[in-house]
Amino acid sequence: MTTKNKFVSQVAMTLLLFMGITALHAQLQPKKFQAEWESIRAGYEIPEWFRDAKFGIFLHWGPYAVPAYSSEKYPRGIYDEKWSKGGKKPYTYHRAHYGDPSKFGYKDFIPDFKAEKFDAEEWAALFKNAGARYVVPVAEHHDGYAMYASKHTRWNVKDTGPKKDVMRMLSDAVKAKGMKFGVSSHFARHRVYYRKDDPTWDTNNPEFYDLYGEPIGNDTLPTKKFLNLWWNRTTDIIDNYEPDLLWFDFGLDKPGFEVVHKKILAYYYNKGEEWNKGVVFQNKNMRNKSFPEDLIVLDIERGRMDGIFKYPWQTDTSIGKISWGYVTNEEYKTSNYLLDELIDIVSKNGCLLLNIGPKADGTIPDEAQKILNEMGQWLSLNGEAIYDTRPWTIFGEGPTKVETGHHSEKNNKESGPEDFRFTTKGKTLYATALGWPKDGKFNIKSLSKNNPNTSKRIKSVEFISGKNDIKWKQTSKGLSISVDGQKPCEAAYVFRIGLE
Repeated sequence: MTTKNKFVSQVAMTLLLFMGITALHAQLQPKKFQAEWESIRAGYEIPEWFRDAKFGIFLHWGPYAVPAYSSEKYPRGIYDEKWSKGGKKPYTYHRAHYGDPSKFGYKDFIPDFKAEKFDAEEWAALFKNAGARYVVPVAEHHDGYAMYASKHTRWNVKDTGPKKDVMRMLSDAVKAKGMKFGVSSHFARHRVYYRKDDPTWDTNNPEFYDLYGEPIGNDTLPTKKFLNLWWNRTTDIIDNYEPDLLWFDFGLDKPGFEVVHKKILAYYYNKGEEWNKGVVFQNKNMRNKSFPEDLIVLDIERGRMDGIFKYPWQTDTSIGKISWGYVTNEEYKTSNYLLDELIDIVSKNGCLLLNIGPKADGTIPDEAQKILNEMGQWLSLNGEAIYDTRPWTIFGEGPTKVETGHHSEKNNKESGPEDFRFTTKGKTLYATALGWPKDGKFNIKSLSKNNPNTSKRIKSVEFISGKNDIKWKQTSKGLSISVDGQKPCEAAYVFRIGLE
């Protein structure tokens, strides 16, 4: 060996030794978060990006989009005669259109879930134009089908159905557009999802237990085997997609899962440290308090808060009234209603995660695209009253009230021009009217003279929703604002108020 070659060899060995020592040092370094509440509390804060984001897109997409009937819980309904949604009963529909599940079960929809028209860049562009700042696709629903390239189940998008890692494609496209990327897990309820009443059904065939789950008999608690499977699948998602946000459905708060609560929270937050970015963990623990509310972001399904919550929180709801996944008979909400909901949630220190149900071919329904584009148009004009804001002394005023809690949105009434919501940014106060009065005259009672809510005198009022001329006056009855001309946009109208 020449002197030159010896020198090169020595350098290479030194580099390899250094890399080995560095890797070993990293392994031996203590993790920032231990699996104890106080350890996590001592070092974790909700990242500012989430507090600023306000609006995200949720995506329920899977093989249940093939029948496109009843709801995303069609897989359950095939085997549960009592299950129905919107008057639609999968049990009878499936047998009439596809046959008995002994011959055609849920697994048999997977080859037709092709996503042949899926375009991640188009999706990301739509969500960006809608004004979303984060996107959260379902990684795996109760059905047990992995919408990612899973290492722990053959029933995944890379090996079956689309035969491509749609999760990776969407993650890359979303991040390229400057949005945050999250994932959701609904797998905790998988163990009790499929009924096995008839021994001839494919749910009872051991060949397919890895999709439908093993029979659990009378066991009410998850077995160690299932908890290990849940852990492996969940950490597989975390490790491979490095999500900015991790969302969990009902199920994780049920008895038997307590053993993984501290462990998964510490694992994910330590990953955030490793990735050098702030991450967000979300759970629906309003009822059971399975996670301390100051260590996570509380998520409320199809419901809101009735006042300002001291911690950042989130509503998850769908653009449709019937289903989370795509169905042909969906009843869509209006962009007006959804914008009012967003404005109300933001005024109470929350964010809105709005769900879309794509079709099996990978396209997003035209109705959903129209609504998202309308929301984006409003936000492009009025977004400064939404993004990067914080709650004011009070969230708002007006006759229209909302209820608190999961699945309470059906009880809420539509808002009107007497309903205002407030947000702040620095020294600026934003007052957003949730309707347009016929005469163009607004009155904000909470901003009257000598009102305790207004500790500083109003020095300016600007109308940011349009170029209309305005006149304003602060009286003992409120801040009176008269706007000339016709309403410049739909849904809601924003005033920028300067306080001395």
